[in-house]
Amino acid sequence: MKYSRGIFSGFIVWLCVSISFYLLDNIPLLKDYFLIQAAIVMVLIVFYAIVGAKFYYQKKYNINGFALGVLMSGTALFLDVLITVPFVEIPEGRSYESFFTSPILWALATINAFSVYIYWKRKIKP
Repeated sequence: MKYSRGIFSGFIVWLCVSISFYLLDNIPLLKDYFLIQAAIVMVLIVFYAIVGAKFYYQKKYNINGFALGVLMSGTALFLDVLITVPFVEIPEGRSYESFFTSPILWALATINAFSVYIYWKRKIKP
């Protein structure tokens, strides 16, 4: 497994999800509806995960898709610890605890991991 490539794939997913939430939060009709924003991002994360997986498997690496999905989700969660919570959540009056106990976060991480696994199973696995 090429860890640096997998971590970069996770960075791609984290960046896309962060930008998606930022853009959705700036749409006046959706600004006060976090659950609708989350539902939209839950659909979009499937595509982001596929983009990250395509980037990783472009070099013909053959790691199990679920392992790659977990690495990508772990990378995104680590970036949340370093960037999202201190620079977005805390200034809004939220905390690490409120962020990491949100079922939405864990649903997104799970959807990401399984999307990568399904991509691997359909496109990469011999």
